[in-house]
Amino acid sequence: MKKNKTKRHGDRKDLIGEHTFGDLGQLILLAIFLIIWISDSFFLEYSTLSLDTIPNMVRMIIGFPILIISGILAKYGLGIVFGEVRDKPEILEKGVFKIVRHPIYLGSILLYLGLTILTCSIASAILWIIIVIFYFYISKYEKKLLLKEFGADYKNYMERVPMLIPIKFKRK
Repeated sequence: MKKNKTKRHGDRKDLIGEHTFGDLGQLILLAIFLIIWISDSFFLEYSTLSLDTIPNMVRMIIGFPILIISGILAKYGLGIVFGEVRDKPEILEKGVFKIVRHPIYLGSILLYLGLTILTCSIASAILWIIIVIFYFYISKYEKKLLLKEFGADYKNYMERVPMLIPIKFKRK
């Protein structure tokens, strides 16, 4: 018997769904990241060897803009997905969804990256890589759901809009 890996959003018939482990996985990774980041960056300082070599100003000039972009992607992405109820499911291709297909996931990835840059925690950077792999995995899963629901229309959207990195690569 095959277990259904798709989670619906309550009474929202206009939302396709996501991996059942998506929300729980995000919460677990957030908790683990915060524990490691806080303990390594502010108490143990075990893997923050770069702090002496990279000045605070440089880390802030790089880290804070990444955190701001993270917040923008998450806020506007969540606003588009959950801010209005549509009559039926549709491909969201407005606002931040014109830039990347998964702006909320990209916002989360950038949040972790920005925090990691601010404190130069190597332990956090290693966990950040695991987090990127997790978001890539659930993005690929959701792609299958959306292709099943929308077919060629979603395939065309995929060709126009990149998954997570807002750079267009030419395919030969």
